[in-house]
Amino acid sequence: MVKVKVGLRPIVSNLNLPTVLKTTILPGDSIESLFIATQIGEIFYIRNGVIRFFLDIRQSILKLGVSDGGYDERGLLGLAFHPEFYYNGLFYLHYSAAGTQGPGALSDSASVNQRQGGLPEFFTPNPCDPNSLNLKWTNREIKYDHIDTVEEWILHANGQPLKRRTLLNLRRPFFNHNGVNSLNFSPETGRLVLTTGDGGSGYDPFNLSQDDIEIAGKIIEIDVSKETFVRNPPVVTRFYELPVSIQRTLTIIAKGVRNIPGISFQRTYDHYIKYVGNVGQHLVESIFSFVNYKAIPVTQLVQTYLGNYEPDTEGFINFGWRAWEGALPASILRPCAANHNNNHNHNSNEKVTAYYNEVVRTSTRRLEPVVSYFHEDPRPDKFEGIALTGVQPYLGNNIPALKGSIVFTDFARNHDADPPVRGVLAYSKIKTRCKLNDFAVIEIDYNYGAQSAFYVSLGANMNQTRLYLGVYGSMNVTDFHQGTVFEIVP
Repeated sequence: MVKVKVGLRPIVSNLNLPTVLKTTILPGDSIESLFIATQIGEIFYIRNGVIRFFLDIRQSILKLGVSDGGYDERGLLGLAFHPEFYYNGLFYLHYSAAGTQGPGALSDSASVNQRQGGLPEFFTPNPCDPNSLNLKWTNREIKYDHIDTVEEWILHANGQPLKRRTLLNLRRPFFNHNGVNSLNFSPETGRLVLTTGDGGSGYDPFNLSQDDIEIAGKIIEIDVSKETFVRNPPVVTRFYELPVSIQRTLTIIAKGVRNIPGISFQRTYDHYIKYVGNVGQHLVESIFSFVNYKAIPVTQLVQTYLGNYEPDTEGFINFGWRAWEGALPASILRPCAANHNNNHNHNSNEKVTAYYNEVVRTSTRRLEPVVSYFHEDPRPDKFEGIALTGVQPYLGNNIPALKGSIVFTDFARNHDADPPVRGVLAYSKIKTRCKLNDFAVIEIDYNYGAQSAFYVSLGANMNQTRLYLGVYGSMNVTDFHQGTVFEIVP
């Protein structure tokens, strides 16, 4: 592939961790403004190089980073503007609500190892113990981590944003895999698209992502034009727990999601290509694309569930998780006995298929990824990733080598021996949707100095001719004001 080199133009610095980068045109304005949402609950916008506060919901966000060394995957995770925002002022938020902290879904289970200090370890199944392969999420009302809320807001004519209604209240089993850049509007349907993530821990211990009736691990369309007449929805985890008026606003377009950094749409002739990145467990990060899909109404799913018969899911998008990690069967990594002291030897881990029966069952029902990159990769022109953090089509002319490509970011290079850590920018020219496409690292001409640079978000303007990169100097949300937003330039 063609080697591409780009520069970074700083737009604003000293931010808290930027989770969402979007542009829109404010009512009464004539040019796009860049909106930046931070994990702790601030929303800024930049117009003509001047940064302004738009909304501050920090008091509504639960306390972040109080355990696990400051690392957290909760907070303000989604921001989307209605397609008619210029006229109606409507926008939407997804965040982890203050005062909802719980003990976790496996808080008293022997299946969870304990880290030093009593912090819960991520779940790992044991193929030799059938009980660990078929866990159930019980006592959900008291055994959960937090509650996520999805809200509709309006920007009044006086410039004051006000909450209009709550669309969903979702109880989440663990602190991680809540989605990020989790709200986007579909230019095809005009509906709000919510990506939920599988609920967290590791290996989706309750297999929520494959269970049709579970809200976790799905891509959901919300018809915000429909009035539900429910101003304070119940806190739920399954679709049948929702009032019927809310069920009628929801359709499901995909399952088998582990964790997604949003969904992006590329107009091609008379249709839209959808791009979705699925964050991997231990082996591989994957990008999927699809054009046609079958949207299943939630009312239909609930009817089939309550009637105890199988729904018609022919044509339903399934990314394959938890059985498949992108192009590979989901595997548990264990050090080989002969090399247990050499953790950085790429041959030192054996890979054991965790859910073999599920791999077989879903082998012909899942969507194949169009791009995959690996956590261990000996090829000199590639890189070893950690977590996919953004996928955007680029349709601009300023960087000709990238035009028509998809550009993606990884949080940081794997196996970096010492700080400072660097994230990765890469691209792929999607030529076929029936096999894996190649990718290449984009070289960046920018000096971060001694500061680490984790690539935490990727955004685009409205016509996808400009790209924006969110960078943070720490893995920890409690290390404040270490964020910079750049425009990617020639």
